[in-house]
Amino acid sequence: MKTPRRLYKYRAFSDRTLSGLVEDQLYFADPSTFNDPLDTKPSIEIDLAEDQLETMLIKLIEHRVHGELSAAALTIRYRGPKTRDHILKLSRRQAEQIISDIRYNATDPDLRLENPVAFLLGQAIQQELLRRYDGGIVSLAERNNCPLMWSHYGDQHRGLAIGYSLPEQAANKVFKIKYGGSSMVAASMVLAMLDGDRGARQVVDDAVLLKKARDWRYEKEWRLIGRRGAQDSPIELEEVVFGMRCPLAVKYAVVRALEDPPTTVKFYEIRRKPDTFLLNRYALDVDEMLASLPRRSLSLYEAFESLDRDSSS
Repeated sequence: MKTPRRLYKYRAFSDRTLSGLVEDQLYFADPSTFNDPLDTKPSIEIDLAEDQLETMLIKLIEHRVHGELSAAALTIRYRGPKTRDHILKLSRRQAEQIISDIRYNATDPDLRLENPVAFLLGQAIQQELLRRYDGGIVSLAERNNCPLMWSHYGDQHRGLAIGYSLPEQAANKVFKIKYGGSSMVAASMVLAMLDGDRGARQVVDDAVLLKKARDWRYEKEWRLIGRRGAQDSPIELEEVVFGMRCPLAVKYAVVRALEDPPTTVKFYEIRRKPDTFLLNRYALDVDEMLASLPRRSLSLYEAFESLDRDSSS
């Protein structure tokens, strides 16, 4: 799949936006904070026997708890075989407790299901699967002239779209979103992933991270995946495109902030193509803007005051 030459991050203008520009950082967001509650939340298709589902859930729980306890032990400097054995026992104990709770809850007469145990195991597997994905995501778009993107993510044209090129070393970290299709991932595929099947891992990763409802296809989204929080940008800042309603003071502040970077950043503004609903990008006249700003209000008053003195003498 060919990666676009440039991708855009639509943003409202804020202190965090300006900080990201001058420090060349990107914020890798927790997917649970996304505006679409269906995003990164596939459902599990139950295509395995009950005992296989139980085995898989135990693996997922033990892996998670083992990781959490190992990290905690490392923080307090607990090491050695006794610590490892204790962590292993606690991991197994928690997995067994969750399985026991599921079997008890499945006896609830209000659960009018053909196989309540399999259903509850599937729900627990889904939760544990999603907990494995603790990375962050930067959402990027192919286009800088999408009216819906400007309205939804560019603060109704008061913000900006930041253009990034993709160095070769970052190409394998950027992935295209797939729109539509099923939101299901087969339990058998998750089990194969846990057993080390790389193809299954790709299928599950795509289902969790790279699928959205068809209605979102206007975004033409690509995702950069990395550690959560503010991180140094692995992609190259090349341009800033200002929205139609972006205040002149914001344009001035951004241009001044980036006028002496290690690489040259180009500045543009969005305008309406005459007699259409289309948007076009045009080069911002930076020289004209810098010639008029910053302004001093008293200068005009003093000019007329000088004229009054001349006329009275």
